[in-house]
Amino acid sequence: MTVSPATGEGERTIRPGFGEAVRAFARIGLLSFGGPAGQIALMHRVLVEEKRWLDEARFLHALNYCMLLPGPEAMQLATYAGWLTHGVRGGLAAGLLFVAPGAAVLVALSALYVAWGDLPLVEGLLFGLKAAVLAIVLEALVKVSRRALTGPAMAAVALAAFVAIALLAVPFPLIILAAALAGAALHRLRGGATGGPEATISARDGAGGPGRLVRNAAPWLALWFVPLGGLLAALGPGNVYADAAAFFSKMAVVTFGGAYAVLAYVAQQAVEVYGWLQPDEMLTGLGLAETTPGPLILVLVFVGFLGGARLSGFEPLTGGLAGALVTLWFTFVPCFLWIFAGAPYVERVRGVRWLAAALAAVTAAVVGVIANLALWFAVHVLFAEVVEGRIGPLRFDRPVPTTLDWTALGLAVLAGVALIGLRLPLLAVLGGAAAAGIALRFAGF
Repeated sequence: MTVSPATGEGERTIRPGFGEAVRAFARIGLLSFGGPAGQIALMHRVLVEEKRWLDEARFLHALNYCMLLPGPEAMQLATYAGWLTHGVRGGLAAGLLFVAPGAAVLVALSALYVAWGDLPLVEGLLFGLKAAVLAIVLEALVKVSRRALTGPAMAAVALAAFVAIALLAVPFPLIILAAALAGAALHRLRGGATGGPEATISARDGAGGPGRLVRNAAPWLALWFVPLGGLLAALGPGNVYADAAAFFSKMAVVTFGGAYAVLAYVAQQAVEVYGWLQPDEMLTGLGLAETTPGPLILVLVFVGFLGGARLSGFEPLTGGLAGALVTLWFTFVPCFLWIFAGAPYVERVRGVRWLAAALAAVTAAVVGVIANLALWFAVHVLFAEVVEGRIGPLRFDRPVPTTLDWTALGLAVLAGVALIGLRLPLLAVLGGAAAAGIALRFAGF
């Protein structure tokens, strides 16, 4: 390994050998339970505190960029960190190692669900997991809020984002764009400087100019769009695999704010438009994804597996496996594109203060989006019947009070106390909730 001066903080960072980096990112991939908040905290502990491969300023700059991107921010942060240590091969290794363990486990769990999901034992297990998922989302909301809501202005951004997505159905990209503009404008109104010594990019600097951008992006654009075009041309619209390739490609572009921010939209499309799964099965998939390492967006593997198993015309496990592979490809290939094409430029603008303010506002907006997801889950986990409510231009899911599931509420409250109040390990809480769900099902509840 070599020691090099860090930028921005006056600290010194260590550049690891490639083998050492691969081992560290494999460890992160195997231990990355608990959703994006826990995964980011794990990477900070390993990369900044233990290994000293990144300093605090560079880690936070990379995190803010990844929060701005569509797709799973934790996986992209791992890819970015790998790129910082060993270029493209380091980023590719880090990203793949972050995804592969959880993807393999979730494919196996999806196969078990398709084969035996209607057994009382499995039904009880999944019932318990759904209740625990609500507590997990609330815990993520608390953690992200503490980091992102640094003052009244950021709290206002979060509230505006919640109203926009929960009650006005404003598209995710518009919310993110508005938050970024608000953050930059607030920085200017407060008299902030526009940037530091690295505030501009020239064609001769480390970013390499447009030519390098094209070279960096070209192979990943080909890996994305050549298979997409091939599936659409060979199978045509209406085929489950072609539809999945097109849908998850779209998700790769518009899924700002990570998995928590977009699951409600994905569930609505997968259930109502494509018919790949039932409404409560999205919560089942999320519960299974929470039990595996890797990014929470791996829940999409469950969605793709069920769609392929049910609508491909193949034997269920074969069709499901193909659906899962299609989902993985079109969900994660674009993630490598965003990092390898954009990271060289992002590294050159770490001194641009208005951009940092814009990214901070985006993080605050994500709090509002996660709050909407928490509300959506609460309504659908705790109530058997939900209808559409309207007040003028506002639209929302209105639960029918008499259909409240007191058992689910009790499990969710206990899981919340365990996670947020007692700070018990995530896997212990999930295991306890699953065991309680099994016991309640066999007891007749």
